[in-house]
Amino acid sequence: MYRPYFRGKQFELITLRETAALLASSGFIPIIEPVRESLGGLEKALKALSDAGSRAVVIVNPYHGDHQEDGANITKLLKDWYTGNDAVAAGILLRSDMTVDEAIACYHAHADHYPVFVHAGFTEPKALAAAFGSDLPGMCNVFVDSHSKLLYWKHFSASERVLVRDGFSRQKNADYPPVEEFSDLHVTYGELGMSGFGDFLTVGDVYSEGGGPAYAVAIHLTFIDPDKDDVMYIYHFVSDTNNTPADPAGKFGQALAKLIQKLDSGNSKLLETSAIIEFRDLHAKGHFPGLGYVKKMSMKHHIETLAAFLG
Repeated sequence: MYRPYFRGKQFELITLRETAALLASSGFIPIIEPVRESLGGLEKALKALSDAGSRAVVIVNPYHGDHQEDGANITKLLKDWYTGNDAVAAGILLRSDMTVDEAIACYHAHADHYPVFVHAGFTEPKALAAAFGSDLPGMCNVFVDSHSKLLYWKHFSASERVLVRDGFSRQKNADYPPVEEFSDLHVTYGELGMSGFGDFLTVGDVYSEGGGPAYAVAIHLTFIDPDKDDVMYIYHFVSDTNNTPADPAGKFGQALAKLIQKLDSGNSKLLETSAIIEFRDLHAKGHFPGLGYVKKMSMKHHIETLAAFLG
């Protein structure tokens, strides 16, 4: 059903570990694109997911990060620990620079790991679908919405199909509106002929190696509005001070105060997740845990919100 797409940075992997049990009980299957040379964090995340009874898809040919030239170490990790174990599938990222023959070769090279195609710019869907023919019903194809449309998806209609859409509109922190629409895919994916859906959580598909000092601090939290056909929206609680990179703790305090004020208003429609409880605790203590930690809490809240809605 839900397939959140993670890039394998530190706090994304920690989020996976901390939500492993919830992902398992909800039947959610994360897609992970490793971007760090060291795979230790990925190994810990996969073990936590596997131990909890969850499944995952790991991209073996990442487009971003330290493995974009060679994913051999990722393939080795899967072969060493997950051969014959359907807890972890090999994700094959199909970009515009990949040929049909290369896609087929990569698929067969990872045949022991239940390969999943992730379509993200590939230009020959008809030829690829024809090459697999009668094998399509046993396959899973994941489509990144910004790179493909209905005519593309139709070639794979005999297979399991999942649509991933980026609902997070990346801007400078100071420029975010207080609230905006995030996605309706969690209620419309079936109408689009899909058996599942995904997103890039509250991080977005735009990849960056790491930001510079934050001039403004923003807390991003999603909610589902039952009064608007269960569309998902996202709050951006942004600090008031944004003209200097100094004092991130003070800026977090300003953003957090806005979040608490909204929660206390009684009309926020935010689910009282474990992340929200932790935000309340941070406010009570006046503590700043670091921006990476705040991002982790935002992602956890997003997963918990969808789990509650779909459950």
